[in-house]
Amino acid sequence: MEQFLSHPLVRLTLSFVLALPIAWNRESSERSAGLRTFTLVAIGSCAFLVILGPPGQSADSRSRVLQGIITGIGFIGSGAIIKASHHVHGTATAASIFTTSAVGACCAYGMFDIAIFLSFATFAVLRWLKPSGVNSDDKSDSGSNLLNQ
Repeated sequence: MEQFLSHPLVRLTLSFVLALPIAWNRESSERSAGLRTFTLVAIGSCAFLVILGPPGQSADSRSRVLQGIITGIGFIGSGAIIKASHHVHGTATAASIFTTSAVGACCAYGMFDIAIFLSFATFAVLRWLKPSGVNSDDKSDSGSNLLNQ
């Protein structure tokens, strides 16, 4: 079983599958990022780390690639945040893009338990935790009124 889970295609597939609940949530909520974005972020993060070879080798190279992934995902996430009038929308989508990237990285490193937890926790937060003071009909991502604080 361990040899099966160490295969790069299995790790990429798991990162894709674990990104689906998060992607489905964002897609069904009609957010700016959905099925395509989230699954591609997960498998892309996984792929960049898998191509470096087995964990434990070239820690310096792995660190640099991981830093690049974190920076790039931060850039993508910032594109999901929109300031409109006195409200900021998209912060939950941006944060979930970041977390989905971590799911892919965990799969690349063989940390499947953490990847499963991140996938479930992110989906649960997006699905069941609602921002305070926002009714269920509100399409805002965070309900934040940051400019008046």
